[in-house]
This record gives sequence, C-alpha cells and structure tokens, in this order.
Amino acid sequence: MAFKTPDQIAVAAVASGEKKAHLPVSKMLVGGFLAGAYIAFAGLLAVDVTAGLDPKIWGGVTTLLTGAVFSLGLILVVVAGSELLTGNMALVPIALLSRRVSLGRLGLNWGVVLFANLLGSLFVAYVLAVQTGVIGAEGTASFTRLAAIATGKAVTEDDLTIFLRAIGCNWLVCLGVWMAMAAEDVAGKVLAIFFPITAFVALGFDHVVANMFFLPAAHWAGVPGIGWGSIVRNWIFAGLGNAIGGGVFVGAAYWFLYLKGKDDVSTSAPR
Repeated sequence: MAFKTPDQIAVAAVASGEKKAHLPVSKMLVGGFLAGAYIAFAGLLAVDVTAGLDPKIWGGVTTLLTGAVFSLGLILVVVAGSELLTGNMALVPIALLSRRVSLGRLGLNWGVVLFANLLGSLFVAYVLAVQTGVIGAEGTASFTRLAAIATGKAVTEDDLTIFLRAIGCNWLVCLGVWMAMAAEDVAGKVLAIFFPITAFVALGFDHVVANMFFLPAAHWAGVPGIGWGSIVRNWIFAGLGNAIGGGVFVGAAYWFLYLKGKDDVSTSAPR
C-alpha cells in the first residue's frame, strides 16, 4: 500500500494549507457549510445510534460507540471534500510558518470557515434533527441521550475544563487529518481517521464544530438549562483550545520536526 512518510506529509500539509488559505471567500463559505453539516450529521447519527444505551449497563461502550459512529463526520470532510475549521487550525498555520501564507489570510480563512461551519451545523440541528423529529420530545431515548451530552458540555464543564479538553480534542482530530494525508487510497484515509476521532469522543473532549450541533439542537429540543449564554461560553473556550491543539501540537510541532530551515518546502524533496 502506497503512503507518504511523515516528512512527505509535512510538505503535503503546507501545500494543502496554502491552497485553503487562498480559496475565494465564496468557496470557503460553501465548503465550510458542507463541513459543518457533515459534522452535524455525524453528531445526529451518534445520538440516535446510542440512544437507549444505559451507561450503568454499557459503561464506556456507549462513548466508544459514539466515537466510532462520529468518525463519519471527518471521513465525509476529507474524502468528499469540504472546509473544516478544526482541520484548518493545523494546515494553515503550518503553511504560515513555512512562509507560504500571510497572517491575514489565516485570519480570513479561520473567520469565514468558522461562520460557514456554524451555518451548516445549525441547519442540520434545527431542520434535520429537531424539526424532523429525529430528536424526539422529552422522555424519548434520543432526547435523553442528547440532553446528557449537551448538559455535560454546556453546564457541568467549567471554562478551564472545556479549554483543556478542546486542546486534546483537536490534537487528535488534526492527527486524523494528518495521517489521512499519508494514505493514497480511500480505505487508508478512512482507517487513519477512524481511531483518533473515536478516541477524542470516547475521552469526552470538546470539538467546537461538533458543539455547534449538539448544544443548539439541545436548546431547540427543549433540554432544561441549555441557554445561548452557556452555548456561546462553550464555543469560545472550545474554539481557543482547539486552536492550540491543532496549531501548536500538530501544525507547529511537525513544522519544527520536518520543515524548519527549509527555504522552499513546496518544491524541495522530503528529507
């Protein structure tokens, strides 16, 4: 099976980050909307599949299954193609550090893609989760499962907990993106994505785009205690932590390991 070595992945990541940073805003918006919707589809599927599983009986199997199903989201993003903020939090910074994009282009990409991811997530949360009845009324298994997830993230976790969990989340998510770039076939990409995504969900880490689905869906479904104040608070600290997890622990770390000191990473052969 053909694959890229880590130093070759680093070169490919710079090229990908450069391409993403220079997309027209219209393509950032459409690609970002799709990615937000894909992550929300995965979240909705995870809620529905694990609804009714009593944690007292199933224990950690519930969160493990949630993570396994949720991996659909990043698989759709990578294989079908779209623009996900959390993945771009590693790819655009590595291009920035390699002097292939400007700080302004990084800010533009993150800002536009963030907005578009939010739109896609909210569309699925309101139209396809709540209005379709997939998330049922209070007392149904799907409502109870969503309430447990959303309450944990928007009510139980404090700001520091959200921030630290978000670092761990996007470290794993971006490793999934990173390893998927190593694969030259679809099966390899899917396998590379599956385990890091399963891990971050099973560990209870916070993904800002996923929370753009879970928390508003819970609010619109009528889960008690989930207001817009607690939702936005989670998004702020999850977003900050995700930026550190992806930008520092993946983008900057692998730039230092494989690209620091190279004059032109877009054309030089991997070392």
